[in-house]
Amino acid sequence: MSDESNNGEGSGETTDMRPEAQKGEQPILTNRQGHPVYDNQNSRTVGSRGPTTLENYQFLEKITHFDRERIPERVVHARGAGAHGYFEAYGTVGGEPIANFTRAKLFQEKGKRTPMFVRFSTVIHGGTSPETLRDPRGFATKFYTEDGNWDLVGNNLKVFFIRDAIKFPDVIHAFKPDPVTNRQDPRRIFDFISLTPEAMHMITFLFSPWGIPASYRTMQGSGVNTYKWYNFEGKGVLVKYHWVPKQGVKNLTQEQANEIQATNFNHATQDLFESIEQGNYPEWEFCVQIMSDDEHPELDFDPLDDTKVWDEDKFPMMPVGRMVLDRNPVNYFAEVEQIAFGTGVLVDGLDFSDDKMLQGRTLSYSDTQRYRVGPNYLQLPINQGKKHVATNQRDGQMTYYVDQAPGTNPHVNYEPSSMGGLHEAPKPEGQVDHTPYVEGNLVRQKIERTNDYKQAGERFRSFEDWERDELISNLVGALEQCNRDIQERMVRHFVQCDENYGRRVAEGLKLNVADYMAAETAGSTAD
Repeated sequence: MSDESNNGEGSGETTDMRPEAQKGEQPILTNRQGHPVYDNQNSRTVGSRGPTTLENYQFLEKITHFDRERIPERVVHARGAGAHGYFEAYGTVGGEPIANFTRAKLFQEKGKRTPMFVRFSTVIHGGTSPETLRDPRGFATKFYTEDGNWDLVGNNLKVFFIRDAIKFPDVIHAFKPDPVTNRQDPRRIFDFISLTPEAMHMITFLFSPWGIPASYRTMQGSGVNTYKWYNFEGKGVLVKYHWVPKQGVKNLTQEQANEIQATNFNHATQDLFESIEQGNYPEWEFCVQIMSDDEHPELDFDPLDDTKVWDEDKFPMMPVGRMVLDRNPVNYFAEVEQIAFGTGVLVDGLDFSDDKMLQGRTLSYSDTQRYRVGPNYLQLPINQGKKHVATNQRDGQMTYYVDQAPGTNPHVNYEPSSMGGLHEAPKPEGQVDHTPYVEGNLVRQKIERTNDYKQAGERFRSFEDWERDELISNLVGALEQCNRDIQERMVRHFVQCDENYGRRVAEGLKLNVADYMAAETAGSTAD
Protein backbone atom coordinates (compact mmCIF):
# COMPACT_ATOMS: atom_id res chain seq x y z
CA MET A 1 0.00 0.00 0.00
CA SER A 2 1.09 3.52 -0.62
CA ASP A 3 1.97 5.70 2.32
CA GLU A 4 0.42 9.13 1.84
CA SER A 5 2.69 10.61 4.47
CA ASN A 6 5.63 10.03 2.13
CA ASN A 7 4.04 12.40 -0.42
CA GLY A 8 4.44 9.79 -3.14
CA GLU A 9 2.55 7.12 -5.03
CA GLY A 10 2.93 3.36 -5.45
CA SER A 11 5.66 2.17 -3.08
CA GLY A 12 5.61 5.40 -1.10
CA GLU A 13 9.34 5.87 -1.67
CA THR A 14 10.61 9.37 -2.27
CA THR A 15 13.52 10.71 -4.30
CA ASP A 16 13.60 13.97 -2.34
CA MET A 17 17.22 14.12 -1.17
CA ARG A 18 16.99 17.48 0.60
CA PRO A 19 18.19 17.56 4.22
CA GLU A 20 15.30 17.67 6.66
CA ALA A 21 14.86 20.60 9.01
CA GLN A 22 15.39 19.80 12.68
CA LYS A 23 12.19 19.28 14.64
CA GLY A 24 11.01 22.43 16.36
CA GLU A 25 13.37 24.57 14.30
CA GLN A 26 11.78 27.78 13.04
CA PRO A 27 11.70 27.72 9.21
CA ILE A 28 14.01 30.44 7.89
CA LEU A 29 14.39 31.84 4.40
CA THR A 30 17.58 30.93 2.53
CA ASN A 31 18.82 31.22 -1.01
CA ARG A 32 19.47 28.11 -3.09
CA GLN A 33 23.02 27.90 -1.82
CA GLY A 34 21.58 27.45 1.67
CA HIS A 35 22.71 30.90 2.84
CA PRO A 36 20.34 32.51 5.37
CA VAL A 37 18.54 35.59 3.97
CA TYR A 38 18.65 38.21 6.71
CA ASP A 39 16.93 40.98 4.75
CA ASN A 40 14.42 40.07 2.04
CA GLN A 41 12.90 43.55 1.87
CA ASN A 42 15.76 45.74 0.65
CA SER A 43 18.33 45.47 -2.12
CA ARG A 44 21.91 46.49 -1.32
CA THR A 45 22.38 50.11 -2.33
CA VAL A 46 24.75 53.04 -1.93
CA GLY A 47 22.96 54.77 0.92
CA SER A 48 19.26 54.20 1.53
CA ARG A 49 18.22 55.95 -1.72
CA GLY A 50 20.58 54.08 -4.05
CA PRO A 51 21.82 53.47 -6.66
CA THR A 52 21.71 49.68 -6.58
CA THR A 53 25.00 47.81 -6.89
CA LEU A 54 25.83 45.04 -9.35
CA GLU A 55 27.07 42.65 -6.66
CA ASN A 56 23.55 42.14 -5.25
CA TYR A 57 23.93 38.34 -5.33
CA GLN A 58 20.75 37.58 -3.40
CA PHE A 59 18.70 39.83 -5.67
CA LEU A 60 20.37 38.56 -8.86
CA GLU A 61 19.73 34.91 -7.94
CA LYS A 62 16.13 35.62 -6.98
CA ILE A 63 15.15 37.74 -9.98
CA THR A 64 16.92 35.68 -12.67
CA HIS A 65 15.20 32.51 -11.43
CA PHE A 66 11.88 34.38 -11.42
CA ASP A 67 12.54 35.48 -15.01
CA ARG A 68 12.56 31.81 -16.02
CA GLU A 69 9.46 30.57 -14.20
CA ARG A 70 7.23 30.29 -17.27
CA ILE A 71 7.84 28.29 -20.47
CA PRO A 72 7.29 29.80 -22.95
CA GLU A 73 4.63 32.28 -21.83
CA ARG A 74 5.62 35.56 -20.24
CA VAL A 75 5.71 35.36 -16.44
CA VAL A 76 3.75 38.62 -16.36
CA HIS A 77 1.96 40.49 -19.17
CA ALA A 78 1.11 37.24 -20.97
CA ARG A 79 -2.26 38.44 -22.32
CA GLY A 80 -1.58 41.21 -24.80
CA ALA A 81 -2.63 43.17 -27.87
CA GLY A 82 -0.55 45.53 -29.97
CA ALA A 83 -0.38 47.92 -32.88
CA HIS A 84 2.02 49.99 -34.98
CA GLY A 85 2.00 53.76 -35.05
CA TYR A 86 4.12 56.86 -34.75
CA PHE A 87 5.20 59.47 -32.24
CA GLU A 88 5.09 63.12 -33.31
CA ALA A 89 7.19 65.59 -31.30
CA TYR A 90 6.05 69.07 -30.28
CA GLY A 91 9.64 70.35 -29.85
CA THR A 92 8.88 72.16 -26.59
CA VAL A 93 8.06 71.40 -22.97
CA GLY A 94 6.35 73.90 -20.69
CA GLY A 95 6.88 76.66 -23.26
CA GLU A 96 10.65 76.11 -23.42
CA PRO A 97 12.73 74.40 -26.11
CA ILE A 98 12.95 70.77 -25.10
CA ALA A 99 16.72 70.89 -25.71
CA ASN A 100 16.99 72.76 -22.39
CA PHE A 101 16.11 69.48 -20.68
CA THR A 102 17.03 66.60 -22.99
CA ARG A 103 19.17 66.14 -26.08
CA ALA A 104 17.27 63.01 -27.18
CA LYS A 105 16.89 63.52 -30.94
CA LEU A 106 13.32 62.28 -31.28
CA PHE A 107 12.03 65.25 -29.22
CA GLN A 108 13.97 68.12 -30.76
CA GLU A 109 12.12 69.05 -33.95
CA LYS A 110 8.45 70.03 -34.03
CA GLY A 111 6.52 67.61 -36.24
CA LYS A 112 9.30 64.99 -36.29
CA ARG A 113 7.78 61.50 -36.49
CA THR A 114 9.31 58.35 -35.00
CA PRO A 115 7.87 54.89 -35.78
CA MET A 116 6.50 52.98 -32.78
CA PHE A 117 4.98 49.71 -31.68
CA VAL A 118 2.79 49.47 -28.58
CA ARG A 119 1.80 46.39 -26.60
CA PHE A 120 -1.06 46.57 -24.12
CA SER A 121 -1.54 43.71 -21.68
CA THR A 122 -2.88 42.40 -18.41
CA VAL A 123 -0.23 41.72 -15.80
CA ILE A 124 -1.07 38.66 -13.72
CA HIS A 125 -3.28 36.40 -15.78
CA GLY A 126 -2.41 33.93 -18.54
CA GLY A 127 -2.28 34.32 -22.29
CA THR A 128 -5.90 33.35 -23.00
CA SER A 129 -7.49 34.87 -19.88
CA PRO A 130 -10.47 37.27 -20.08
CA GLU A 131 -9.61 40.93 -20.57
CA THR A 132 -12.29 41.90 -18.05
CA LEU A 133 -10.37 40.65 -15.00
CA ARG A 134 -9.25 43.07 -12.29
CA ASP A 135 -5.57 43.53 -12.97
CA PRO A 136 -3.06 46.29 -13.73
CA ARG A 137 -2.59 46.79 -17.47
CA GLY A 138 0.77 46.98 -19.16
CA PHE A 139 1.41 49.93 -21.48
CA ALA A 140 4.73 49.18 -23.23
CA THR A 141 6.01 51.37 -26.06
CA LYS A 142 8.95 50.84 -28.41
CA PHE A 143 10.29 53.90 -30.26
CA TYR A 144 12.41 53.05 -33.33
CA THR A 145 14.58 56.19 -33.18
CA GLU A 146 17.51 57.22 -35.37
CA ASP A 147 19.79 56.57 -32.37
CA GLY A 148 18.42 53.04 -31.86
CA ASN A 149 15.44 51.76 -29.91
CA TRP A 150 13.93 53.35 -26.83
CA ASP A 151 11.59 51.22 -24.74
CA LEU A 152 9.25 52.86 -22.24
CA VAL A 153 7.68 50.03 -20.24
CA GLY A 154 4.84 51.12 -17.98
CA ASN A 155 1.34 50.42 -16.66
CA ASN A 156 -2.06 52.06 -16.84
CA LEU A 157 -1.89 52.98 -13.14
CA LYS A 158 0.58 55.61 -11.96
CA VAL A 159 2.02 53.69 -9.01
CA PHE A 160 3.07 50.15 -8.08
CA PHE A 161 2.68 47.76 -5.13
CA ILE A 162 6.32 47.81 -3.97
CA ARG A 163 9.29 50.16 -4.08
CA ASP A 164 12.23 47.72 -4.16
CA ALA A 165 12.70 45.19 -6.97
CA ILE A 166 13.85 42.49 -4.55
CA LYS A 167 10.15 42.12 -3.63
CA PHE A 168 8.91 41.73 -7.23
CA PRO A 169 8.87 37.90 -7.25
CA ASP A 170 6.98 37.97 -3.94
CA VAL A 171 4.18 40.30 -5.02
CA ILE A 172 3.69 38.42 -8.30
CA HIS A 173 3.72 35.04 -6.54
CA ALA A 174 1.07 36.32 -4.10
CA PHE A 175 -1.19 37.44 -6.96
CA LYS A 176 -0.58 34.40 -9.19
CA PRO A 177 -2.59 31.20 -8.67
CA ASP A 178 -1.90 29.09 -5.58
CA PRO A 179 0.88 26.60 -6.46
CA VAL A 180 -1.23 23.75 -5.03
CA THR A 181 -4.80 24.55 -6.12
CA ASN A 182 -3.86 26.62 -9.22
CA ARG A 183 -6.50 29.19 -8.24
CA GLN A 184 -6.03 32.88 -7.54
CA ASP A 185 -6.76 33.28 -3.84
CA PRO A 186 -7.66 36.56 -2.05
CA ARG A 187 -6.21 35.11 1.16
CA ARG A 188 -2.77 34.91 -0.43
CA ILE A 189 -3.09 38.34 -2.03
CA PHE A 190 -4.18 40.16 1.11
CA ASP A 191 -1.88 38.17 3.37
CA PHE A 192 1.01 39.74 1.45
CA ILE A 193 -0.61 43.16 1.03
CA SER A 194 -1.61 43.42 4.70
CA LEU A 195 2.06 43.04 5.61
CA THR A 196 3.19 45.52 2.93
CA PRO A 197 1.85 48.99 3.86
CA GLU A 198 3.49 50.65 0.84
CA ALA A 199 0.93 48.81 -1.36
CA MET A 200 -2.07 50.78 0.00
CA HIS A 201 -1.99 53.38 -2.78
CA MET A 202 -1.91 50.73 -5.53
CA ILE A 203 -4.61 48.61 -3.86
CA THR A 204 -6.87 51.66 -3.66
CA PHE A 205 -6.37 52.20 -7.39
CA LEU A 206 -6.69 48.53 -8.34
CA PHE A 207 -9.94 47.74 -6.51
CA SER A 208 -11.62 50.90 -7.80
CA PRO A 209 -13.05 50.99 -11.35
CA TRP A 210 -9.54 51.96 -12.51
CA GLY A 211 -8.64 48.29 -12.01
CA ILE A 212 -10.71 47.32 -15.08
CA PRO A 213 -10.22 49.70 -18.04
CA ALA A 214 -13.10 49.69 -20.52
CA SER A 215 -10.72 49.33 -23.47
CA TYR A 216 -7.09 49.83 -24.38
CA ARG A 217 -8.02 52.90 -26.42
CA THR A 218 -9.49 54.60 -23.35
CA MET A 219 -6.69 53.68 -20.98
CA GLN A 220 -4.06 56.01 -19.60
CA GLY A 221 -0.41 54.97 -19.43
CA SER A 222 2.40 55.78 -17.05
CA GLY A 223 6.10 55.03 -16.91
CA VAL A 224 5.50 54.55 -13.13
CA ASN A 225 9.22 54.77 -12.34
CA THR A 226 11.26 57.96 -12.10
CA TYR A 227 13.69 58.43 -14.98
CA LYS A 228 16.14 61.18 -15.93
CA TRP A 229 16.64 63.51 -18.84
CA TYR A 230 19.96 65.25 -19.50
CA ASN A 231 20.78 68.02 -21.94
CA PHE A 232 23.75 68.94 -24.17
CA GLU A 233 25.62 70.36 -21.14
CA GLY A 234 25.21 67.06 -19.26
CA LYS A 235 22.79 68.57 -16.73
CA GLY A 236 20.10 66.14 -15.57
CA VAL A 237 16.55 66.41 -14.26
CA LEU A 238 14.14 63.82 -12.87
CA VAL A 239 11.19 62.98 -15.11
CA LYS A 240 7.98 60.96 -15.02
CA TYR A 241 6.16 59.92 -18.22
CA HIS A 242 2.41 59.81 -18.86
CA TRP A 243 0.19 58.81 -21.80
CA VAL A 244 -3.18 60.62 -21.80
CA PRO A 245 -5.81 59.12 -24.16
CA LYS A 246 -7.53 61.69 -26.37
CA GLN A 247 -10.51 59.31 -26.43
CA GLY A 248 -10.96 59.98 -22.70
CA VAL A 249 -10.43 57.60 -19.77
CA LYS A 250 -13.19 55.02 -19.33
CA ASN A 251 -13.34 52.22 -16.76
CA LEU A 252 -15.76 49.42 -15.85
CA THR A 253 -17.59 48.52 -12.67
CA GLN A 254 -17.38 44.87 -11.65
CA GLU A 255 -20.99 44.36 -12.77
CA GLN A 256 -20.27 45.81 -16.21
CA ALA A 257 -17.17 43.65 -16.55
CA ASN A 258 -19.15 40.55 -15.62
CA GLU A 259 -21.73 41.33 -18.31
CA ILE A 260 -19.06 41.73 -20.98
CA GLN A 261 -17.17 38.61 -19.90
CA ALA A 262 -20.33 36.52 -20.20
CA THR A 263 -20.25 36.93 -23.99
CA ASN A 264 -16.77 38.17 -24.94
CA PHE A 265 -13.45 37.64 -23.16
CA ASN A 266 -11.46 39.33 -25.98
CA HIS A 267 -13.33 42.63 -25.94
CA ALA A 268 -10.30 44.93 -25.54
CA THR A 269 -8.24 43.21 -28.25
CA GLN A 270 -11.26 43.23 -30.57
CA ASP A 271 -11.96 46.91 -29.90
CA LEU A 272 -8.38 47.96 -30.63
CA PHE A 273 -8.09 45.90 -33.83
CA GLU A 274 -11.47 46.90 -35.25
CA SER A 275 -11.02 50.59 -34.44
CA ILE A 276 -7.73 50.72 -36.35
CA GLU A 277 -9.14 48.59 -39.18
CA GLN A 278 -12.01 51.10 -39.57
CA GLY A 279 -9.62 54.07 -39.63
CA ASN A 280 -10.59 55.25 -36.15
CA TYR A 281 -6.99 55.64 -35.04
CA PRO A 282 -6.54 55.96 -31.25
CA GLU A 283 -4.32 58.77 -30.06
CA TRP A 284 -2.56 59.70 -26.83
CA GLU A 285 -0.80 62.86 -25.74
CA PHE A 286 2.63 62.18 -24.27
CA CYS A 287 3.23 64.28 -21.15
CA VAL A 288 6.06 64.62 -18.66
CA GLN A 289 6.50 65.91 -15.15
CA ILE A 290 9.93 67.40 -14.41
CA MET A 291 11.70 67.83 -11.07
CA SER A 292 15.22 68.95 -10.22
CA ASP A 293 17.59 66.06 -9.55
CA ASP A 294 18.02 66.13 -5.78
CA GLU A 295 16.44 64.62 -2.68
CA HIS A 296 13.69 67.29 -2.28
CA PRO A 297 13.55 67.40 1.53
CA GLU A 298 10.55 69.75 1.28
CA LEU A 299 8.40 66.81 0.12
CA ASP A 300 6.90 64.31 2.57
CA PHE A 301 7.89 61.42 0.30
CA ASP A 302 10.91 60.44 -1.75
CA PRO A 303 10.42 61.35 -5.45
CA LEU A 304 12.14 58.08 -6.44
CA ASP A 305 9.43 56.04 -4.66
CA ASP A 306 7.25 54.36 -7.30
CA THR A 307 4.35 53.93 -4.86
CA LYS A 308 3.88 57.70 -5.04
CA VAL A 309 2.67 60.25 -7.58
CA TRP A 310 4.04 63.77 -7.98
CA ASP A 311 1.60 66.56 -7.16
CA GLU A 312 0.47 67.99 -10.51
CA ASP A 313 -0.02 71.45 -8.96
CA LYS A 314 3.70 71.57 -8.11
CA PHE A 315 4.97 69.47 -11.01
CA PRO A 316 2.52 70.01 -13.87
CA MET A 317 1.87 67.57 -16.70
CA MET A 318 3.50 69.09 -19.78
CA PRO A 319 2.81 67.74 -23.30
CA VAL A 320 5.86 66.91 -25.42
CA GLY A 321 4.23 65.00 -28.30
CA ARG A 322 1.49 62.66 -29.39
CA MET A 323 1.20 58.98 -30.35
CA VAL A 324 -1.12 57.67 -33.03
CA LEU A 325 -1.75 53.96 -33.66
CA ASP A 326 -2.65 53.47 -37.32
CA ARG A 327 -1.67 49.92 -38.36
CA ASN A 328 -2.57 46.48 -37.06
CA PRO A 329 -0.05 43.62 -36.90
CA VAL A 330 0.14 41.28 -39.88
CA ASN A 331 0.88 38.29 -37.63
CA TYR A 332 0.06 38.24 -33.94
CA PHE A 333 2.79 35.83 -32.86
CA ALA A 334 5.61 37.37 -34.89
CA GLU A 335 4.86 40.89 -33.68
CA VAL A 336 2.74 41.07 -30.52
CA GLU A 337 4.02 37.90 -28.88
CA GLN A 338 7.69 38.11 -29.87
CA ILE A 339 8.14 41.83 -29.25
CA ALA A 340 10.53 42.25 -26.33
CA PHE A 341 10.82 45.31 -24.10
CA GLY A 342 13.40 46.34 -21.52
CA THR A 343 13.55 49.32 -19.18
CA GLY A 344 17.30 49.57 -19.84
CA VAL A 345 16.75 50.35 -23.53
CA LEU A 346 17.42 54.11 -23.55
CA VAL A 347 18.92 56.52 -26.09
CA ASP A 348 21.27 59.45 -25.64
CA GLY A 349 19.58 62.17 -23.58
CA LEU A 350 17.65 59.67 -21.42
CA ASP A 351 18.95 57.99 -18.28
CA PHE A 352 18.08 55.98 -15.18
CA SER A 353 17.36 57.48 -11.81
CA ASP A 354 18.29 55.66 -8.59
CA ASP A 355 14.70 54.35 -8.32
CA LYS A 356 15.22 50.86 -6.82
CA MET A 357 12.38 49.30 -8.80
CA LEU A 358 13.68 50.75 -12.06
CA GLN A 359 17.21 49.52 -11.49
CA GLY A 360 16.01 46.00 -10.70
CA ARG A 361 13.65 45.93 -13.69
CA THR A 362 16.51 46.96 -15.95
CA LEU A 363 18.23 43.66 -15.28
CA SER A 364 15.08 41.55 -15.15
CA TYR A 365 13.31 42.59 -18.36
CA SER A 366 16.13 41.98 -20.81
CA ASP A 367 17.20 38.86 -18.93
CA THR A 368 13.67 37.51 -19.33
CA GLN A 369 13.67 38.19 -23.07
CA ARG A 370 16.93 36.30 -23.56
CA TYR A 371 15.36 33.34 -21.80
CA ARG A 372 11.83 33.56 -23.21
CA VAL A 373 12.55 34.40 -26.85
CA GLY A 374 16.25 33.55 -27.00
CA PRO A 375 19.69 35.21 -26.87
CA ASN A 376 19.18 36.60 -30.39
CA TYR A 377 15.74 38.11 -29.78
CA LEU A 378 17.00 41.48 -31.05
CA GLN A 379 17.50 39.98 -34.52
CA LEU A 380 13.74 39.50 -34.92
CA PRO A 381 12.22 42.17 -37.21
CA ILE A 382 9.80 43.48 -34.56
CA ASN A 383 12.70 44.09 -32.15
CA GLN A 384 15.32 45.39 -34.59
CA GLY A 385 16.33 49.01 -34.48
CA LYS A 386 15.98 51.17 -37.58
CA LYS A 387 19.73 51.82 -37.76
CA HIS A 388 22.46 49.37 -38.68
CA VAL A 389 23.70 47.19 -35.83
CA ALA A 390 27.33 46.13 -35.55
CA THR A 391 28.48 44.12 -32.53
CA ASN A 392 31.06 41.50 -31.64
CA GLN A 393 28.38 39.24 -30.20
CA ARG A 394 28.21 35.88 -31.95
CA ASP A 395 26.30 32.61 -32.01
CA GLY A 396 23.70 31.39 -29.51
CA GLN A 397 20.39 29.74 -30.32
CA MET A 398 18.58 30.87 -33.50
CA THR A 399 21.33 33.10 -34.89
CA TYR A 400 20.49 33.83 -38.49
CA TYR A 401 22.84 36.67 -39.38
CA VAL A 402 26.00 38.29 -38.02
CA ASP A 403 25.92 41.82 -36.60
CA GLN A 404 28.75 42.95 -38.84
CA ALA A 405 29.48 46.29 -40.44
CA PRO A 406 30.30 46.38 -44.19
CA GLY A 407 34.03 46.31 -44.87
CA THR A 408 35.05 44.90 -41.51
CA ASN A 409 37.17 41.78 -41.17
CA PRO A 410 34.91 38.74 -40.55
CA HIS A 411 37.78 37.03 -38.69
CA VAL A 412 37.77 39.68 -35.96
CA ASN A 413 35.01 39.53 -33.34
CA TYR A 414 36.76 41.42 -30.57
CA GLU A 415 37.88 44.99 -29.78
CA PRO A 416 40.43 46.55 -29.82
CA SER A 417 42.03 45.21 -32.98
CA SER A 418 44.44 46.46 -35.64
CA MET A 419 43.12 44.00 -38.24
CA GLY A 420 39.99 45.66 -39.52
CA GLY A 421 37.57 45.10 -36.63
CA LEU A 422 35.06 47.45 -35.08
CA HIS A 423 36.15 50.62 -33.28
CA GLU A 424 34.57 52.62 -30.48
CA ALA A 425 32.25 55.38 -31.70
CA PRO A 426 33.75 58.88 -31.47
CA LYS A 427 31.93 61.25 -29.15
CA PRO A 428 30.19 64.19 -30.85
CA GLU A 429 32.25 67.34 -30.54
CA GLY A 430 31.36 69.36 -27.47
CA GLN A 431 29.15 66.65 -25.97
CA VAL A 432 29.27 66.55 -22.18
CA ASP A 433 28.56 63.35 -20.25
CA HIS A 434 25.94 63.26 -17.52
CA THR A 435 27.96 62.33 -14.41
CA PRO A 436 25.81 62.30 -11.25
CA TYR A 437 27.72 62.19 -7.95
CA VAL A 438 27.24 59.16 -5.70
CA GLU A 439 28.52 58.68 -2.15
CA GLY A 440 27.40 56.49 0.74
CA ASN A 441 27.76 53.26 2.65
CA LEU A 442 26.57 50.02 1.08
CA VAL A 443 23.42 49.21 3.07
CA ARG A 444 20.17 47.26 3.04
CA GLN A 445 17.70 49.94 4.09
CA LYS A 446 14.35 51.27 3.03
CA ILE A 447 14.10 54.92 2.05
CA GLU A 448 13.58 57.34 4.94
CA ARG A 449 10.34 59.04 3.79
CA THR A 450 7.95 56.13 3.23
CA ASN A 451 4.63 57.88 4.05
CA ASP A 452 2.66 54.81 3.02
CA TYR A 453 -0.85 56.09 3.74
CA LYS A 454 -1.24 59.75 2.79
CA GLN A 455 -1.51 59.42 -1.00
CA ALA A 456 -3.77 56.38 -0.70
CA GLY A 457 -6.14 58.50 1.38
CA GLU A 458 -5.93 61.34 -1.10
CA ARG A 459 -6.69 58.89 -3.91
CA PHE A 460 -9.76 57.62 -2.01
CA ARG A 461 -11.05 61.17 -1.48
CA SER A 462 -10.40 62.11 -5.12
CA PHE A 463 -12.75 59.41 -6.43
CA GLU A 464 -16.34 60.22 -7.31
CA ASP A 465 -19.01 58.75 -5.03
CA TRP A 466 -19.75 55.84 -7.39
CA GLU A 467 -16.03 55.02 -7.63
CA ARG A 468 -15.71 54.94 -3.82
CA ASP A 469 -18.81 52.74 -3.59
CA GLU A 470 -17.32 50.36 -6.17
CA LEU A 471 -13.93 50.33 -4.37
CA ILE A 472 -15.51 49.40 -1.02
CA SER A 473 -17.72 46.75 -2.61
CA ASN A 474 -14.79 45.13 -4.41
CA LEU A 475 -12.54 45.17 -1.34
CA VAL A 476 -15.21 43.76 0.95
CA GLY A 477 -16.04 41.04 -1.57
CA ALA A 478 -12.40 39.95 -1.71
CA LEU A 479 -11.63 40.35 2.00
CA GLU A 480 -14.72 38.34 3.02
CA GLN A 481 -12.81 35.31 1.75
CA CYS A 482 -9.80 36.07 3.98
CA ASN A 483 -8.90 35.07 7.53
CA ARG A 484 -9.97 37.41 10.33
CA ASP A 485 -6.41 38.51 11.14
CA ILE A 486 -5.86 39.56 7.51
CA GLN A 487 -9.14 41.51 7.52
CA GLU A 488 -8.13 43.31 10.70
CA ARG A 489 -4.68 44.25 9.38
CA MET A 490 -6.20 45.62 6.17
CA VAL A 491 -8.81 47.69 8.04
CA ARG A 492 -6.09 49.19 10.25
CA HIS A 493 -4.21 50.19 7.10
CA PHE A 494 -7.31 51.70 5.50
CA VAL A 495 -8.13 53.70 8.64
CA GLN A 496 -4.67 55.27 8.50
CA CYS A 497 -5.27 56.17 4.86
CA ASP A 498 -8.66 57.73 5.61
CA GLU A 499 -10.99 57.13 8.59
CA ASN A 500 -14.06 56.89 6.37
CA TYR A 501 -12.24 54.46 4.07
CA GLY A 502 -11.42 52.11 6.97
CA ARG A 503 -14.84 52.51 8.60
CA ARG A 504 -16.71 51.54 5.43
CA VAL A 505 -14.56 48.44 4.83
CA ALA A 506 -14.94 47.41 8.50
CA GLU A 507 -18.72 47.83 8.32
CA GLY A 508 -18.84 45.77 5.13
CA LEU A 509 -16.90 42.99 6.87
CA LYS A 510 -19.16 43.28 9.96
CA LEU A 511 -16.19 44.11 12.19
CA ASN A 512 -16.61 46.32 15.26
CA VAL A 513 -15.71 49.71 13.78
CA ALA A 514 -14.86 51.25 17.18
CA ASP A 515 -11.95 48.82 17.56
CA TYR A 516 -10.13 50.46 14.64
CA MET A 517 -10.92 54.16 14.95
CA ALA A 518 -8.07 54.71 17.41
CA ALA A 519 -5.57 53.94 14.66
CA GLU A 520 -3.51 56.73 13.17
CA THR A 521 -5.38 58.96 10.74
CA ALA A 522 -4.65 59.98 7.16
CA GLY A 523 -1.18 61.27 6.41
CA SER A 524 0.61 58.99 8.86
CA THR A 525 4.25 58.32 8.10
CA ALA A 526 4.20 55.03 10.02
CA ASP A 527 5.85 52.07 8.31
